[in-house]
Amino acid sequence: MTDMDSETTTHTEPMVEEETPLLSNLDLFLFSLIVGLVVYWFMSRKKPEPLPEFKKLDTPAPTIRETSFIEKMKKMGKNIIVFYGSQTGTGEEFANRLSKDAQRYGMKGMAADPEEYDMGELSRLSEIENSLAIFCMATYGEGDPTDNAQDFYDWLQENDDENLSGLNYTVFGLGNKTYEHYNSMGKYVDKRLEELGAKRIFDLGLGDDDGNLEEDFISWREQFWPAVCEHFGVEALGDDSSIRQYELKVHTDMNMNKVYTGEIGRLKSFEVQKPPFDSKNPFLATVTVNRKLNKAGDRHFMHLELDITGSKIRYESGDHVAVFPTNESALVNKLGQILGVDLDVVISLNNLDEESNKKHPFPCPTTYRTALTHYLDITHPPRTNVLYELAQYASDPKDQENMRKMASSSPEGKALYQNWVLDANRNILAILEDMPSLRPPVDHLCELLPRLQARYYSIASSSKVHPNSIHICAVLVEYTTKTGRVNLGVATNWLKNKPVTDNGHKSTVPMYIRKSQFRLPFKATNPVIMIGPGTGIAPFMGFIQERGWLKEQGKEVGETVMYFGCRYKNEDYIYQEELEEAEKNKVLTQLHVAFSRDQEHKVYVQHLIKNNKENLWKLIHSDNAHIYVCGDARYMAKDVQTAFHDMAEELGGMTRTQATDYVKKLMTKGRYSQDVWS
Repeated sequence: MTDMDSETTTHTEPMVEEETPLLSNLDLFLFSLIVGLVVYWFMSRKKPEPLPEFKKLDTPAPTIRETSFIEKMKKMGKNIIVFYGSQTGTGEEFANRLSKDAQRYGMKGMAADPEEYDMGELSRLSEIENSLAIFCMATYGEGDPTDNAQDFYDWLQENDDENLSGLNYTVFGLGNKTYEHYNSMGKYVDKRLEELGAKRIFDLGLGDDDGNLEEDFISWREQFWPAVCEHFGVEALGDDSSIRQYELKVHTDMNMNKVYTGEIGRLKSFEVQKPPFDSKNPFLATVTVNRKLNKAGDRHFMHLELDITGSKIRYESGDHVAVFPTNESALVNKLGQILGVDLDVVISLNNLDEESNKKHPFPCPTTYRTALTHYLDITHPPRTNVLYELAQYASDPKDQENMRKMASSSPEGKALYQNWVLDANRNILAILEDMPSLRPPVDHLCELLPRLQARYYSIASSSKVHPNSIHICAVLVEYTTKTGRVNLGVATNWLKNKPVTDNGHKSTVPMYIRKSQFRLPFKATNPVIMIGPGTGIAPFMGFIQERGWLKEQGKEVGETVMYFGCRYKNEDYIYQEELEEAEKNKVLTQLHVAFSRDQEHKVYVQHLIKNNKENLWKLIHSDNAHIYVCGDARYMAKDVQTAFHDMAEELGGMTRTQATDYVKKLMTKGRYSQDVWS
């Protein structure tokens, strides 16, 4: 009753001041609200949140993946560091070989990507006793640093006050003599380090990929290590036995969702695609067109179109598209058969050096089949270090002796390697077939084979006209070797066999864009002279599309001149319809085509250039024309350049030296650009 009475009192006499309750209705409401919010806040805190896990994921990846190579070397007891600038993997391969060599001299080496470290620490290398920095530097394109050495190159250029007087160093450059700027990166690094006070302990080595890069490297290396021994007062340990870098782990009960199936970087990255896309995270582009370009003949020219819709990928005319090919399944199966291996076993190859940044030679865990299909180069003739390491597995002493001989620097050994491996184009499968006593363990073979690299193609389209599509123009590489085997180019054979749909599934190509300096002039009114025989026409298809688009926008466009060359008009005059249409629409103001074999005497693009020298000279000398050359570096690009030297000499009244300098100045000013290969 008490409760009831008090309630009644409260209601019946609300105006009596003495009886006013301690809390008014509004106060009660606000109090309840605050209590409710506090309870809600408290309860929501108690709910399991992804926060702790998020924190775990978010913790910066071991900062001990230090940018400090000095601290890492101290921690691991290393005294030799081999930096590499590598675009196709060879520079990295040579760096690994040199760091492994150090062990034979009682020293400890590590290979390092300059992109991953603070190169400003070179001045601190003297803190480590008997230390040495080796630089394996490849030159890419027109004398450029490789992508991973660009920051290091910039650092060298910008830091004039750097004191590297405590640094011992040597450089081995990787280049190709058919290119204008032969080995310029290796030469620059060697010269620049000396300018900054570093001490060169052995001469600059220059490897020529147009000759025999492997032989150049071995010859340099054979003299380099004795010089190191002399400098540091150490001796070779005489231990030439094989040194394994990775150990095999076979997974018997692995969750297949954790097994790599061909991804380049992140696991499942081909299933869940996330931009930005680059060399470590390629985009899976759908093939929408794959057609044969040539009308007849025994070669196969192809035109592919890759759909990049939704990828946020941007490109410009003149850029390169990089694609990641796979090896032919027939070759992989043959390797499995000859080695008697179950290719579908799930394995990991784990680095014996637990501190190394490179935990595996390729993404692991994976299967042997995936490794040999997606990750390893099984079609190029193996380098001598592979033969040397595999020799121990040959049961025939004669085979063992020959393999070791080929890996030596003796004239007889070099000649044997040149003749039996290189000239005969024997890949690892051919070597195993022709040497029945050689049956290495597949895991050691996988450790030794180099990585399968991306292949670059000049883009044959303009993003102004095709913003969501990238076009590729290529020709199938196919040849018969001295041993009677038919070898096919890995990438071109793979591209040729990419149907638009495959059993109802769309064909895809893992790709990314590599920016180029091969650019149309900023002013559309500048004339352009394009010289591109064969598949060298690729970037010019993009240029022509873009000039046509500019005209459609009502822009004034300068003269657009095309020099194309092929063997026969009725066989391999690729893009004939498109070129003639562009000429008809006045997008191309001049179209000159050289058919080299349609008459008794050979006619090439350089001959047509000479025939039109007056008109060309006016465009170049008076009208500020830009010249573009794309295609073969060994012969065509040199012959075309000679034609321009002749022109400047004859019509410009110059001496040969002046004419050569004139063309060089055009290159320096960005008015003579080359996109060439050998």
